[in-house]
Amino acid sequence: MTDDTVEFSATQREAGDGAPGATAAFPYDRMSVERFREAFPRARWREDLRAWFVPGTRAEQRLNAWMSREWSGVLAHGDQRGRDAFTFEPITSPYLEVADDLVVRTPYSRTVIAELRAVPWARWDPASKAWRVPFRSFEELSRRWPAIENAARQAEPEERRKRDESRKASLKHEERRAEAAERRRHRYPVPEDALPPLDRVLMTHAGPVVFEAVTGELVEPMIAARFYPGVTAGPAALIWAGWRRPSHAELVQTWPARTAPGPADLARGWWQPTIEVLREERRRAASLERAQATRRAKAL
Repeated sequence: MTDDTVEFSATQREAGDGAPGATAAFPYDRMSVERFREAFPRARWREDLRAWFVPGTRAEQRLNAWMSREWSGVLAHGDQRGRDAFTFEPITSPYLEVADDLVVRTPYSRTVIAELRAVPWARWDPASKAWRVPFRSFEELSRRWPAIENAARQAEPEERRKRDESRKASLKHEERRAEAAERRRHRYPVPEDALPPLDRVLMTHAGPVVFEAVTGELVEPMIAARFYPGVTAGPAALIWAGWRRPSHAELVQTWPARTAPGPADLARGWWQPTIEVLREERRRAASLERAQATRRAKAL
């Protein structure tokens, strides 16, 4: 990327009414726009092209001539003005170095990248693994610097580690771990006087399942209240039933219920799924089986 070729481009075009002309595209800078409008008073901004339209059959030649004559001076003026502004009010930060331009080097952060991409003339330099920002863009960089520096600090490995430890220590994280451990047991409480049919796709508070066996083992009230609050046995005891996830083929073959489950079905903890629920579960099962097939193919 060079200052005299990429930053300014002229392209021959026609106006909406077919009139000949050319467009000029360059990053916004107030002084640059003023000098451009002074040289091309008939130029009009085209929002649909995100460029200036200059009418005339020789517009492209005139634009290129102006670029070669004026553009380097415009950039040099902008750089000098930016240097003066930086000298007057510098940015002091461990993420900013001063060379022939401004060198921004931070830990990886999507926010930092988004902010720097919005700075005119800023570019990523693979050789130095840093963003290079010319002094002419100092004003915009300075405006965005608080967000850049804050995002960079948040992206530091030590800050990431602290956040991870904080999340792991939170009660919500521990509760999710406990819920996941309970799900891996593949057991579900059912009322002793309302046992589910086996080897059929049924809907539960834990999603679609196929019950394979009823063990008869009593469910501890504390476990039921913590992980299965939606299941209430009434006068009957809750006992454990073993389950597995249904396949996509089983979900496709399942006959849907005509009506949504009522309060009694929900309290019992299992019911026949409706067509709307089946459609969504079929989509999820198909996606999961495709992903599993892809992982197996890659492992071969």
